[in-house]
Amino acid sequence: MTISVPWQERLSTGTESIQGEVVRLYQETREGVAYVPTMIWGTLQTEAYATVILGQVVEFLGIPNDVPAGVAKRMQRQQMLYDGEHHYDVVLGEQALYTNIGGPEVMREQTDRILREIHLPSLTLGIVPASARVNMHPVDAFGMYGEEVHVELVSSGVTITEPDEVALYRKAFDRMREAALHGDAAKELLEKAVSFWTDAPRG
Repeated sequence: MTISVPWQERLSTGTESIQGEVVRLYQETREGVAYVPTMIWGTLQTEAYATVILGQVVEFLGIPNDVPAGVAKRMQRQQMLYDGEHHYDVVLGEQALYTNIGGPEVMREQTDRILREIHLPSLTLGIVPASARVNMHPVDAFGMYGEEVHVELVSSGVTITEPDEVALYRKAFDRMREAALHGDAAKELLEKAVSFWTDAPRG
């Protein structure tokens, strides 16, 4: 089954309620995977980065502005990285480290945060280099939690539970994961990004 709900409907009261839904989803799912090619996975976002992202969502969709409350919920879900009961297999595109969200200072703090947390026991983080040869056509960001796939489109959020479709997303994730660098090689990409944003002109 595939369920598509327009964001303006799901976010009709602001960002806090849906962030609360994500917290509950994370609490209920011990193992999760995510592929995020052009931005930072929400559970690794700094408060400053998340504030910019949710502010952009509010402005674009014209929904009630409750950004501080939504950010607080997003920070709450990050507790699952430290509780010793969850594990997340995450693949970022290298572009995610360079998509300018909030300016150089926000990005320096964000990339440095990932660099510091890359070896968390709860996290397996891979980064697909920009020039990597990938055995998979380009696809949108998605997350898998249990037997559900969540895809965020411009206009709506889509939940997929049909087993055959879920299996295709698993296959796609495995192919992106194969193209990603892990461990020290991923750390080198992060160090390069931190240096880039540290040296980037302000203003």
